[in-house]
Amino acid sequence: MELYDAIYNRRITRDFQDKTVPEEVLERIINAGLQAPTHDHLRNWEFVILQDKKDKEAALQFIKKGVEPQLEILKQILVEGTAQQKMYAIAMPRQYSMLMNSSHIILPFFKSNSGVMNPTSVSSLNPLSSIWCVIENIFLAATAEGLACSMRIPVGEEGLNVAKVVGAPQDYLLPCYIGLGYPAEGSPRVEQVEYNAKQKMHFGKW
Repeated sequence: MELYDAIYNRRITRDFQDKTVPEEVLERIINAGLQAPTHDHLRNWEFVILQDKKDKEAALQFIKKGVEPQLEILKQILVEGTAQQKMYAIAMPRQYSMLMNSSHIILPFFKSNSGVMNPTSVSSLNPLSSIWCVIENIFLAATAEGLACSMRIPVGEEGLNVAKVVGAPQDYLLPCYIGLGYPAEGSPRVEQVEYNAKQKMHFGKW
C-alpha cells in the first residue's frame, strides 16, 4: 500500500475478526514504530504484547471497572447528535471488547522523566511526543498490512495499575492501549468531520 493510501485509510476499528495476526507481521509493525523520531536517540520504548486471554483479562480489568457505570447514561444521551456524540455512542460500549477481541494488545511504554507529568517547558514533553510518533507509525504500518487498530487512553490510575500487572519498571509510562487485528466486515464506520488543507493553511499570518 502506498503511503498516502495508508494515511487516508487509517481508521480506528472497534470490531475485529477472530483471526490471529502472524508474528512476522506483528514484528514488521513494531519495527515501523521503532523508526519514529526520538529526542534522545536512545529509543527508550518497550512493547508488552498480550495475546493470551488470561493476560488480556488481567490488563483490561481496570477498564471494566471504570466504564460499566457510565454505559447506561451514555446509551441514552449519545445515540443522536453531532459526529463527536455519535462516535462516543459507538466507542464507549466497546472500550473493553475492542481490545479483548483483538488479535493482540500492544502496550507501548516510554521512559519518562520528572518533567513529563509536571512540565515546566515544552521540551519537558519530549518523551511523550516521541511515543505518539511511534504510535502513529504503528497505526500506519497496520493499515498498510491490511489490519486495523483500536486505541484507548488510560484514565486516572488505570495506566499505573496496568504497568504493575505486566511488570513494567516504575519510570516507564503507558500512554495508550492498542488493539491490533483484522477488521470485522460491516463494522460501524464512524462519521468524520472533514476538512481540507485550504481551510487550515495560513500563509504569512493567521
